[in-house]
Amino acid sequence: MNGQNRKDITTGITVDIVLKEDQRTGKLTRGIVKDILTKSPNHPHGIKVRLTDGQVGRVKKIHSEN
Repeated sequence: MNGQNRKDITTGITVDIVLKEDQRTGKLTRGIVKDILTKSPNHPHGIKVRLTDGQVGRVKKIHSEN
């Protein structure tokens, strides 16, 4: 599942995000969602979230094995 719809993302789920500095390479960082930062219901580049470790990026993949 991609991370373009806000309704698919809740705090506590595991996601892969792309950090601002990794946008050119597309390197993904896995973590657990702490805060959802995007207010709109969807975003073409992914919903922006803050992970529990403080990193901020846009969701590229949602993992359902929680």
